[in-house]
Amino acid sequence: MAFELPKLAYSYDALEPTIDAKTMEIHHTKHHQAYVDNLNNAIAGTDLEGKSLEDIQKTGTDKPAVRNNGGGHFNHTLFWEILTPGGSKEPVGNVKAEIEKIGGFEKFKEDFSNAAKTRFGSGWAWLVKNSDGSVVVSSTPNQDNPLMPVADVKGTPILGLDVWEHAYYLNYQNRRPDYVSAFFDVINWDKVEELYNK
Repeated sequence: MAFELPKLAYSYDALEPTIDAKTMEIHHTKHHQAYVDNLNNAIAGTDLEGKSLEDIQKTGTDKPAVRNNGGGHFNHTLFWEILTPGGSKEPVGNVKAEIEKIGGFEKFKEDFSNAAKTRFGSGWAWLVKNSDGSVVVSSTPNQDNPLMPVADVKGTPILGLDVWEHAYYLNYQNRRPDYVSAFFDVINWDKVEELYNK
């Protein structure tokens, strides 16, 4: 069964002014679609065909085309899920409790923002759940993510921010810090909590 581009739970203009409609449309229909198409081509006829997207992250990253495009599909799928119009302002439940243990919400925002702003070139900032239930902030280059064996910080990503220029350039140009700051206005913390509890 070939991978498909996931449908969004909101319209392309629903996240304005944080993320403009044109960026959302191009990001979803062009960039993400390309990762899906290229991943399907990369795994066709291999032992990865038919595996789950998560399993591919954990086992298929020795092949560059699978690492880049599988990561691109996984990361973007998570990204769309944790965005919501209007945002939900603060963490809830277990995620809130774990963030309190690493210094509280304001400290988390500072650490996460720094991870996003200081990631050189293209990549992602993450909130990662460890196997013991604790959480940690990290970042990865390109389309890598914490599920991959190559990640410096391994675990289950439950919140991710795309800091590739294609994610923000039409609206923010070279002002990545402004985009990172605005991201906190559209986080769906209920979804982050759901991912933590899975």
